[in-house]
Amino acid sequence: MSEQSGPLAGLRVVELGNFIAAPTAGRLLADFGADVVKVERPGTGDELRRWRLHDGDTSLLFRTLGRNKRSVTVDLRRPEGQDIVRALAARSDVLLENFRPGTLERWGLGPGELRALNPRLVVVRVSGYGQTGPYRDRPGFGGVAEAIGGLRALTGYPGQAPTRVGVSLADSVAGLYAVIGALMGLLRREREPGARPGEVVDVALYEAVYSLMESLLPDFDAHGVVRGPAGSALPGVAPSNTYRCADGKYIVVSGNGDAIFRRLAHAIGRADLAADPRLADNAGRVRHTGLLDEAIGAWAATLTQEAAEAALLAASVPSGPILTAADIAKDPHFEARGMHERHRVRVGAGREAEVTFPGIVPALAERPGRTRSLGPDLGEHTEAVLAELGITGDAVAGLREKGVI
Repeated sequence: MSEQSGPLAGLRVVELGNFIAAPTAGRLLADFGADVVKVERPGTGDELRRWRLHDGDTSLLFRTLGRNKRSVTVDLRRPEGQDIVRALAARSDVLLENFRPGTLERWGLGPGELRALNPRLVVVRVSGYGQTGPYRDRPGFGGVAEAIGGLRALTGYPGQAPTRVGVSLADSVAGLYAVIGALMGLLRREREPGARPGEVVDVALYEAVYSLMESLLPDFDAHGVVRGPAGSALPGVAPSNTYRCADGKYIVVSGNGDAIFRRLAHAIGRADLAADPRLADNAGRVRHTGLLDEAIGAWAATLTQEAAEAALLAASVPSGPILTAADIAKDPHFEARGMHERHRVRVGAGREAEVTFPGIVPALAERPGRTRSLGPDLGEHTEAVLAELGITGDAVAGLREKGVI
């Protein structure tokens, strides 16, 4: 791995996480220069290595979420493995974990034990339901968190089974909150150098989802409104929907600002709608959502997606086509913004190729993040990291013989 750079250079992070949530947090910290040491099970590693695996032994999903990290194999169930984690934590700034609550404590690796070794350590804990409360011991994955947190009640169409988005939304949002919590803990540490102990951040997957629900609960509590699924529309905002074009492709139109709506109405040849006093504000448009969707849908059905987008762009109406992976791969804006990074990677047994990976977000002007390496092979950095802890030679051989590493 090349030399660390970025605003977080000099920070060390220990990642004790499988799947998506904690590894997402680790990836973001690593993107901006932190030295993230990912601890994985010997032999199998993070199960993410085999998710969406099309060929070979390591998925491109893992190569993406594991980028810029170092992989160390350690059996956390063994006393010798626990000692390695203690040694890592004693030399680190942040520890990320997403085990079920109580697991680290059973291994003697809870926040109390770790901060006894390193009082300034920031411990970030991600779990399905949080470290407290009556549900804390329940197993929880992202899909369940989306259901408990209120999201699934809003997805899909009325009268049909709720749907989910095609990515691990709950885990990814929880990863973002984990990073925010870690950075706040680090900031407190710098502003209050005498503060002890270091911060403990408790991120629950269902709460990460619930935080996105806007006024879902206040609207119920104050007005008795129970929101349900609304298809591709956004309830309470109009017009804002998805429309099918003449070529069978779709376009998303957000014409819900008052001035924007008037421009939209003229763009689709419906000056009468722009002049209709019933539609002058959002409340009126919401009451006549069906009328608006019918008018916009009829217009879109006469044009190709490209022609509809061009007409709305000329009228300065927020809109856009629904892009597939194939569309994104050739989109010039993604390219110009550095969102297409090409890296050579092993894609199968004895086969390498140059593959496009997503770029770094957010974009910083002065000290931007960068991809120093893709997700590592399992245990690729075990000996190097152990050497940094003073564990070398026969000691390493002994740990390997026992299956600890």
